[in-house]
Amino acid sequence: MMLQRILPAGKDFIKEIVSAEDILVDATCGNGHDTAFLSRLAPDGHIYSFDVQAEAIDSAREKYQADNISFVHDGHENISKYISTPVKAGIFNLGYLPGGDKSITTVYDTTITAVDALFNLLTPGGRIIIVVYHGHDSGKIERDALLENLSAWPQDKAQVLKYQYINQKNSAPFLLVIEKLK
Repeated sequence: MMLQRILPAGKDFIKEIVSAEDILVDATCGNGHDTAFLSRLAPDGHIYSFDVQAEAIDSAREKYQADNISFVHDGHENISKYISTPVKAGIFNLGYLPGGDKSITTVYDTTITAVDALFNLLTPGGRIIIVVYHGHDSGKIERDALLENLSAWPQDKAQVLKYQYINQKNSAPFLLVIEKLK
């Protein structure tokens, strides 16, 4: 068996724990691919999909129409304004919208706020998947802040895994997996 690429590995970390009726979060809707993936995993559950860019939400809504998806045109740092029920898993793809305005990126302060809020909603054994794209200036700042913040989390609260290929060129993305302990 070959090692998995970053995003497929992240999706497998979600597949391992999700049931059909779970509540899931796509914290960075973008083109909507992860939202659609989550919707298929939990057809009897509900998916909340966040993005600050209206064109991302509109495009994803047009491509992926399912009764179990709520598209939210708001920043992921506001997750707790929209969700109060327990969440099984969430995914972040950091950086900028593929094919979009590269000056609009995720930023460390709102990302850390969102990760904290989502973690507080997680069920024991729930997971947060973060794909870190750090090949641009704000991505480097966000990477460093996330690693510093998550490295300080108590190990009795969560397990935090970094999945990264270290022999890749051009600041290849890596994966952070946070699992809430029981």
